[in-house]
Amino acid sequence: MTNLYLRGPVLVGPEEVVGQAWVVDGRLTFEQPTGATTPVDGWVVPGMVDAPCHVGLDAHGAVDDATPEKQARADRDAGALLLRDAGSPADTRWVDDRDDLPVLVRAGRHIARPKRYIRNFADEVEPAGLAETVRRQAARGDGWVKLVGDWIDRDTGDLEPCWPLEALRPAMAAAHEAGARVTAHCFSENSLADLVEAGIDCIEHATGLDETTLPLLAARGVAIVPTLINIETFPGIAAAAEDKFPAYAAHMRALHARRYDTVGAAHDAGIPIYAGTDAGGALAHGRIADEVLDLARAGIPAVQALSAATWAARAWLGRDGLVEGAQADLLVLDGDPREDLRGLQAPRAVVLRGTLRAGPAR
Repeated sequence: MTNLYLRGPVLVGPEEVVGQAWVVDGRLTFEQPTGATTPVDGWVVPGMVDAPCHVGLDAHGAVDDATPEKQARADRDAGALLLRDAGSPADTRWVDDRDDLPVLVRAGRHIARPKRYIRNFADEVEPAGLAETVRRQAARGDGWVKLVGDWIDRDTGDLEPCWPLEALRPAMAAAHEAGARVTAHCFSENSLADLVEAGIDCIEHATGLDETTLPLLAARGVAIVPTLINIETFPGIAAAAEDKFPAYAAHMRALHARRYDTVGAAHDAGIPIYAGTDAGGALAHGRIADEVLDLARAGIPAVQALSAATWAARAWLGRDGLVEGAQADLLVLDGDPREDLRGLQAPRAVVLRGTLRAGPAR
């Protein structure tokens, strides 16, 4: 393993800059070593976090090992070195043995109501079995469980909650007793209050946030991951559903139209916001930088949008940033990303577990 001299500047925090650092035996240090090192020039930031994405999943369900490897490589080369895999039917434990692939934090398999989610994705269960299923998926995960909080109900023709409050309360308790946090897919307005009341830890998408639920999430410290590049698919989903489910189609268009206002309001309310693409399924991996740029378009200051994918996101997942002795997972950029986030789209270098890798060809 080649030891590196990071000639900096090194952004150890949003406002904390040090002049230089080194990577020795795969670990970050701010003390100059005595041996030879290879110099690397540029602005250094922590490796980005994609939370959530889905490794081992495509539009039809689980895939063979070759596909998740390609997905993980795409994320790595784009600078996403820590992935919160929020729901996958594939067994991806083999990734943990690969030093050339990102660190993976799993949430087991999606948990959904029967016939109320995408076919072949989820562990499907009725409300009476939710708590036991949560326990099972907590055992498969790395400290997270994933619920499908709402989906189209073909009887009403629109988005509807999947779980009653009386099923959610013991399910959340079961997860927390197992040492797991719970995250939920939510598009609509009417699924959020019960999830928060039951003790949810994170909401993905969160397009239905409004003046009623914004203060609820803020008061409980419930995080959101807006997945704005995923929400770009809403008009296409609406068009495909227009003839059979016109109310659902109109609802999806309305959620899409106010997406930036919704995220801006969440930021103003003090809700923790983290970056995630929801890659997997129909969305390509390797787009975390695009998501950070979209957070900024929603009105989040650039340094906070950056932190949502770096310092703050790593702390949220209990992983080190750029601290003494940390595993060296970092990016080297041409300029200060706090001044221009577009530099994240073409990192000069990616360092994963202390190994220097070239930035992606663009």
